[in-house]
Amino acid sequence: MNSLPITNLLTDLLGDLNDPGLLWQLGAIAFSVLLGWALGRRLSRRVRSGEAHQGALQFGVESFSRVIVPLVIVVLLALAKAVLAKWHHVNLMKVAIPIFGSLVVIRFTFYLLRRVFARHGQVGATMLTFEKVFQLMVWLAVVLYITGLWVDVFAFLDDTVLPIGKHKVSIASILQAAVSVVVLLMLALWAGTALDERLMKVQGMNSNLRVVMARMGRAILIVVAVLASLSLVGIDLTVLSVFGGALGVGLGLGLQKIASNYISGFVILLDRSLTIGDMITVDKYSGKVTQINTRYTVLQGLDGVESIVPNEMLVSGAVQNSSLSNKMLWISTNVSVAYDSDLDFVLELLEKAAASVERVSSTQPPAAQLLSFGADGLDLRVGFWIGDPENGRGGVISDVNRAIWRAFKENRISVPFPQREMRIVGTFPPADAGRAA
Repeated sequence: MNSLPITNLLTDLLGDLNDPGLLWQLGAIAFSVLLGWALGRRLSRRVRSGEAHQGALQFGVESFSRVIVPLVIVVLLALAKAVLAKWHHVNLMKVAIPIFGSLVVIRFTFYLLRRVFARHGQVGATMLTFEKVFQLMVWLAVVLYITGLWVDVFAFLDDTVLPIGKHKVSIASILQAAVSVVVLLMLALWAGTALDERLMKVQGMNSNLRVVMARMGRAILIVVAVLASLSLVGIDLTVLSVFGGALGVGLGLGLQKIASNYISGFVILLDRSLTIGDMITVDKYSGKVTQINTRYTVLQGLDGVESIVPNEMLVSGAVQNSSLSNKMLWISTNVSVAYDSDLDFVLELLEKAAASVERVSSTQPPAAQLLSFGADGLDLRVGFWIGDPENGRGGVISDVNRAIWRAFKENRISVPFPQREMRIVGTFPPADAGRAA
């Protein structure tokens, strides 16, 4: 917004009510609004019909398409103002431009917030409340600007000084510093989010390397934004040496675990010992790796329960990875048959029953073995390989057991159950002896 004496805007606008040029201004405003709305509708229709935009990407593009409409209107109004200013007064357009410009600021801020904090399209109540408060503040600033009170309010804030240590800083300087810091941080977070989404779509690059590059890129952007905002505020960057010393002391005293988890997270991502989708077991936790963050890793069990495991446990302890270099996993199930069964036929039957299950590998066929001579029958085991350990073991074991049971029923193979014979040694005392006693 320019530094025009706003106190004359409303007066000049009222004076232009009888000016024939007012109709030209109204026509230019109506044309700009209709054309901007048409372009925005066309862009939104293309976004919704595009098959390449899915999920969070489509959500972000749709949010930005809402910024296009007021932005195009502002551009068209500025062009129309420059043209009409040669022949007519343009006070009405001077009022319309900041109104539609405020819409650009509001919607672009909403776009940045949702791209950073609502990447999956879910907007929480806190964000909605913040958006309403921000929208109210922007409209209040526009009202102050149009009515000419903005200059007085800014002068009051600039003259009001607050003591901060040995220095005195005006409220206006504090607000300007806060706005610059917030804007630069939001732009850095938005750029980090865009970089993350871009790297995740790169084919031919290891997923862990993409995550490391995205995390490091976001961290560098945030650091640069903080340093730049501090420089704009006027804070000497040499004071950060004191903060760095305090941070080092804090790490040495009470933040060892947190620092260790963060470093372990980068170690896991760089040495590629774990990747998204691996089935692992660490300590008493087992499940599929769904997230590898800088501080913790999320394991989703087959029952749907998610476990948050600190990265230090994955680096310092033993980890069973079912799909590190080879996803093939060997599983077995035991069964007993009666002693009068044809052993060779039963072993062949077990192998065929296991091979009939869809998840059982056909490249490495099942193998049946005689374990031992049990008290009630022959103890047998059939082992088989599966190539999808991320789908769990319980389902495939159940399918193999059912196939074995059907094969036994069809071939009349009996599964023994414990039978015990009880013998009574000696004779019972006479019944009348007990009554006599």
